[in-house]
Amino acid sequence: MKPRLLITPLPYHQNPLTLFACLRQRPGAVLLDSGRPDAPGGRYDILSSDPCAVLTIDQQGQVHCDADIALPTAPFAAQQALLDTLDVEPPDSELPFLGGLIGYWGYDLAREIEGSLDQSRNVVTLPRSRLGLYDWAVIQDHEQRQTWLVATAERGKQVQAWLDQTPAFTSPFALTSSFYAEMDRASYGQRFRDVQRYLQAGDCYQINLTQRFSAGYEGDPWQAYCLLRQATPTPFGGYMAWQDKAVMSLSPERFIEVRGDRVETRPIKGTRPRGATLEMDEAYAEELVQSPKDRAENVMIVDLLRNDLGRVCRPGSVRVPKLCQLESYANVHHLVSVVTGVLCQEQTPLNLLAAAFPGGSITGAPKIRAMQIIDELEPSHRSVYCGSLGYVDIRGHMDTSIAIRTVLADAGRLHLWGGGGLVADSNEEAEYCETLHKISRLMEALANDESITQENRRSYDSQEQ
Repeated sequence: MKPRLLITPLPYHQNPLTLFACLRQRPGAVLLDSGRPDAPGGRYDILSSDPCAVLTIDQQGQVHCDADIALPTAPFAAQQALLDTLDVEPPDSELPFLGGLIGYWGYDLAREIEGSLDQSRNVVTLPRSRLGLYDWAVIQDHEQRQTWLVATAERGKQVQAWLDQTPAFTSPFALTSSFYAEMDRASYGQRFRDVQRYLQAGDCYQINLTQRFSAGYEGDPWQAYCLLRQATPTPFGGYMAWQDKAVMSLSPERFIEVRGDRVETRPIKGTRPRGATLEMDEAYAEELVQSPKDRAENVMIVDLLRNDLGRVCRPGSVRVPKLCQLESYANVHHLVSVVTGVLCQEQTPLNLLAAAFPGGSITGAPKIRAMQIIDELEPSHRSVYCGSLGYVDIRGHMDTSIAIRTVLADAGRLHLWGGGGLVADSNEEAEYCETLHKISRLMEALANDESITQENRRSYDSQEQ
């Protein structure tokens, strides 16, 4: 008989960082953090540690598992097979996660899907995917203001003891160098013009071009995540760290949610900065809402996602209940749409994730050709950035983000990316500055304005004026 999961109430914490501080140095500790409970998708926090097994996909696409479990060699099939080994009996509950996989699927998993992506170089050494198999979790429901421990009786006693411990001392975080751009302004401009030539030749309708920024650091990445979260709270945050690596994500964008057979994706396309005054802020928002170009970009990606969902959803079930609606965050305004569907009976959430991966909002359309051009023009791999963070639970529930506004720690260096979708009538200077609008607040939270190179700062300031 399988051990039964029990649901035990715990004291509610509006800020999950208090709880996670007691767990974060345990093996495989992971936090999925709804730092904006008022935003769509921001209802639940999920915390766990001490996974039963950890599955990684290395940079050559090889599957590795630290438990003695025979798994398929294909990444998504291996993940499903590992999920199927979780030997617990879930209770009847509306909570989103009752044990299963938590972790990330990096953008570079696309290299397993589309074999021609091999031109750019690898700079960040994180694996393409890292998922733990968890048999317990602490769930916080910010709508009901309740916290629950989901665990077997034996495991629950262990977790209670961990939560009662005093958080360990953390070494102060500090940058040891300014952030610098992988591409200077001229290099970005050349790639922008290359994208325009591809668009005019009819290869694509839209191509997402990004640039990477890096800086040295010392101290604890957990302190960095706390700074980032304070500066830019979002509904799809996440933190996980191991060895000399960490993933710190402050994403505003849901990729795919599955509840039973109900599917939802929320693509973001269209961005304006927040204004320094209320009048400026409202003007930026109105400009975005009324922009034919931004609405057209959003609709292109909605069509792409309708096609992706249609591959594994019931015929005729894919709908667009919301199109190009305004959502505002600490650093930017966005246009957001909602696409829904009903999953085919024979399909699993991981089948859906594989069919739609990576998200169309961060590739362009048509997707495969856009990804090939991205691989040609961007100097280095995207790693976790533009992949997904999230969970898949044993009942078939899933929720994943698009890993934008994401900082990676790797062997004493931080990396983050900013980008945007380019179309035929895009303006080079405006698009370049948009990449800075999206991430400047993150860089400034970690240091100060000097974290942005002087050349980038001049360009950023000229756009603000």
